Amino acid sequence: MADKRAERIAKFIKPLRVKPGSRVDLAKDFDPRHKGGLTKKQGVELLKSGVALLAEYQARLAAENTYGVLFCLQALDAGGKDGTIRHVMSGVNPQGVHVSSFKVPSAEELDHDYLWRYDHKLPARGEIAIFNRSHYEEVLVVRVHPELLDRQKLPGRVRGADLWDRRYRDINNWERYLTDNGFKVVKIFLNLSKEEQRTRFMKRIDLPEKNWKFSAADVRERRRWDDYQKAFSEMLSATSTEWAPWYVVPADRKWFARICSAAVLAHTLMEIDPQYPSVSEQDRTDLLVARRELEEEAPKGAPADPYAAEHPDVEKAGGKKADGAGRAGRSAKRKRKLAAARRAKKKHT
Repeated sequence: MADKRAERIAKFIKPLRVKPGSRVDLAKDFDPRHKGGLTKKQGVELLKSGVALLAEYQARLAAENTYGVLFCLQALDAGGKDGTIRHVMSGVNPQGVHVSSFKVPSAEELDHDYLWRYDHKLPARGEIAIFNRSHYEEVLVVRVHPELLDRQKLPGRVRGADLWDRRYRDINNWERYLTDNGFKVVKIFLNLSKEEQRTRFMKRIDLPEKNWKFSAADVRERRRWDDYQKAFSEMLSATSTEWAPWYVVPADRKWFARICSAAVLAHTLMEIDPQYPSVSEQDRTDLLVARRELEEEAPKGAPADPYAAEHPDVEKAGGKKADGAGRAGRSAKRKRKLAAARRAKKKHT
């Protein structure tokens, strides 16, 4: 079943993946209104399944405590990053997930190298870390607004024409270092059309409860639309690698963007295939001893193992299925087995 699910998910997200080494022209290569032939009703059901799948694999990731996952989300303003995080991660254990949103760097952050503040928010083993905007801001907004480099206090000799190529190289090497140490990196760009962005901005202006989400700076950034499209295209071309691929998710339909994002993250976890740890023989013996002690504490008339009583098909420690009966029931069962053994022995003698 898991293999079939993995195959279906891999096939679904394949068109979204930026092939390493390819040259991307965002406007020509990816349609922000694409919906994969699905209806919104179908999408709602698929998202429920995806959320359940993520919950299953996140629990295994935390239990195994060997791998970590870094999930990077990039988009223009109103691209749907917050909503994607809220819906896709709705079923996971919040203890195993943390979200970092990167705003304007502080004075302390500017006194370090440009990757320093991102490095401090990486996941631990067994965790999923989500970057709401990420280290890619350093080759996007900083590239569109090169005056921001002045605040980074770079030596004059490193601010040459090849600055962005060197940053692409640095980021690829950093992500390779992370994956080599057991931290998977998966990156999603929510691809929003210019008209859909305008529509969402108007909604934020028209609805009083959404006014707080809008800033005049959003419109100023929108004036640089073509510059951002070029920066995104070059970033995707230079930094989609075998070890840390980019996925361009159509974002004009929020429900479809959420399905795609859930599928990409699920695919990453299924590739890791984390497993619940197995216990040693000594630990298993200790479990059996503890179970017997707890069973003996059962009140009269109560099942010795309440959980097994409600789940008769569950595999108990020791590899035997629970019958859900109390001590009297198990005693009767043992007597029947002994009687059958005596009859078999008598027959053969």
